[in-house]
Amino acid sequence: MAPKVNRKTVKKKKTEEPELEPLCCCEYIDRNGEKNHLVASFCDCQDLDEGCDRWITCKSLHPETFERIMDTISDRFRIPWLRGAKKVNITIIPPLILLPVFLHVASWHLLLGIIILTSLPALALGYYYFTHRRKDRTLFFLSLGLFSLGYMYYVFLKEVAPKGRVGHGQLVILTCGLFLILIALRQAKKNPGYLKSPVQNGSLPSNNAVELLNRKGQEKVKGFSGDSLGSVNNRMVKDDPKSYSRTLVESPNKVKEDWCAKCQLVRPARAWHCRICGVCVRRMDHHCIWINSCVGESNHQAFILALSVFLVTSVYGITLALDTICRDRSIFTALFYCPGVYANYSSALSFTCVWYSVIITAGMAYIFLIQLINISYNVTEREVQQALREKTGRRLLCGLIVDTGQYNRGFLRNWHQFSSLGTRTLHPPAEDIV
Repeated sequence: MAPKVNRKTVKKKKTEEPELEPLCCCEYIDRNGEKNHLVASFCDCQDLDEGCDRWITCKSLHPETFERIMDTISDRFRIPWLRGAKKVNITIIPPLILLPVFLHVASWHLLLGIIILTSLPALALGYYYFTHRRKDRTLFFLSLGLFSLGYMYYVFLKEVAPKGRVGHGQLVILTCGLFLILIALRQAKKNPGYLKSPVQNGSLPSNNAVELLNRKGQEKVKGFSGDSLGSVNNRMVKDDPKSYSRTLVESPNKVKEDWCAKCQLVRPARAWHCRICGVCVRRMDHHCIWINSCVGESNHQAFILALSVFLVTSVYGITLALDTICRDRSIFTALFYCPGVYANYSSALSFTCVWYSVIITAGMAYIFLIQLINISYNVTEREVQQALREKTGRRLLCGLIVDTGQYNRGFLRNWHQFSSLGTRTLHPPAEDIV
């Protein structure tokens, strides 16, 4: 009966709120809750004026001022729309502009191509660490990935296919692979297994209940021996102690669970709190910047499928392009030795795009390899990083393989468990039982 009461109170509050005046296509409500117009987007920005003055006078800009400028720009970057201007995420714009410019400039000369193609990964990593430090969600990498797929396909149709070396059947296979990548990415973008917060469900526990959970958890931790405490407590977070507490408690079902003060919920085993998404995820593997979402229990299989389809399609497209540009040469030889490729701008652009695709494919192949190793040892990337920090895992092959030994059941059983992720079971897995 409690949810019904909450709905009625919400309905009453909604009816009591005064109705806002309808907005025209160029008006919007800014982050301060005030009505604004697109025409005034370049007005009344003291932080931007201060930044320009400091730039003109060659003075350094404070990081706080730069963040306020970026927040203001992202809030005012909108397009006219019915019933108010719609906000557009500004991070999707740079890849749409910079990628074609860089690739076209790189195709002018071999030296330019080497400089630009080697600097692109460094720029991407720099932007990643900048956003990761601020713990911000960004659409930059998702926009870069999708636009790279579309632009490589466009260059292939415009520059490679007309040369007559690619058959209709091969073009159909490549097009089908592209659509399969998009379908797999859409599946991977779905709910990774978010844990619903009691705050959203209207069943937030009281402070007394929270204190009781913490007290029980502390007593439970004191009762462990040194070895068992090390094996169970290897998921404790050291780098972010103020964000949320991770106190072990025992539910009536005797399932190992953690209390998250951020989400105000009790988490099952292997669930983690994502600082970027701000929610807890079941069996969280990592937060993937390429899909702008977490990889967890419900979308891990789709993530692996998207990686595998991308790798197969990308290698196939690279093979077709090199066979057209550098005839009568093997694929590996054509990558490093293709005489006369820069004599023609069309072939130079195609060759540059091939190398760009090779770099992206190599990076994704490394991620795919790490994922296969982790699945084979039944360990998540989050657990690997935690084990490396606490030096509790067994490192093999120069750290490429990290075996925590906590959930490893053997190669076949690990893959069987991965294939059954997302399916509801009547009994909890043995790894979740304390």
